[in-house]
Amino acid sequence: MKKRTIVISGANGFIGRYLSRFYRDNGWRVVAIARSEKGLATGVDYHPWDGMTLGDWAKALDGAELLVNLAGRSVNCRYGEKNKRTIRESRVQSTQVLGEAIRRCSNPPALWVNSSTATIYRHAEDRPQGDFDGELGTGFSVEVAKSWEESFFGAEVPGTVRKVAMRTAIVFAEEKGTVWDVLVKLSKKWLGGTMGNGRQKVSWIHIGDFCRVVEWLRLHEEASGVYNVSAPNPIDNRELMKQARKAAGRCFGLPSAKWMLEIGAFFLRTETELILKSRWVVPTRLLEEGFEFRSEEFGEMFNKWRKD
Repeated sequence: MKKRTIVISGANGFIGRYLSRFYRDNGWRVVAIARSEKGLATGVDYHPWDGMTLGDWAKALDGAELLVNLAGRSVNCRYGEKNKRTIRESRVQSTQVLGEAIRRCSNPPALWVNSSTATIYRHAEDRPQGDFDGELGTGFSVEVAKSWEESFFGAEVPGTVRKVAMRTAIVFAEEKGTVWDVLVKLSKKWLGGTMGNGRQKVSWIHIGDFCRVVEWLRLHEEASGVYNVSAPNPIDNRELMKQARKAAGRCFGLPSAKWMLEIGAFFLRTETELILKSRWVVPTRLLEEGFEFRSEEFGEMFNKWRKD
């Protein structure tokens, strides 16, 4: 019996690696499209791609059931003009090229899932931002997200192709180099205190639930358009750092004022927006349409998945 095929672009990132394993372990053929084989899950078919041009990799889309685009340069960097250009182009151009590849398919994927980001919403400390009533923000990151979605929904593909943009919150997992790993390591050094005023909201989702959302979207043929992909109960930075200290076995962490974070971000070659923007995003559509999260409370998240 022929295996179902999923194509994942940007498959060698942390999320792509987990998603590859999720579908591989469920009996699918996984085609990984990425700049290099480094970081890929085992047992996948690799096709090299520069993220900008058509090539032989495009043939893998013909006959595939599902395409998930995760391609895009990391935003964990300084926002100089060169990095800004690369961040935007790596998202917009890769999406445009995938659209062209789909148009050339005689048997295109039934579903095209494209990454987007919960950062598209405004800084919100007053109320949550849902799929239907969320207010878009301003600034560089928001404009990138808008352009990303415009290139996705503007791509002309056969009418049989269903499109979903996932406005994803911060994805958590217990893996080296991920956000949680960084926060726990900071806490072990007694640097896990509140960041800024601590009131900024942190919308989050466990990587296991992220993979389950992708599969749920595939199974529900009525699902299309934009979905907020985040757990139902965001926390604030104060609670996030409390949980990180708990995981690190520390009862205290040095708090960081905004000016301290600015200095630290300069030396770490990153931006304070990643820490200080209040992302209060809720998954209105997923909940109303019946998706059931395994992890709804941050403090219980890792223990629940460890049991498996």
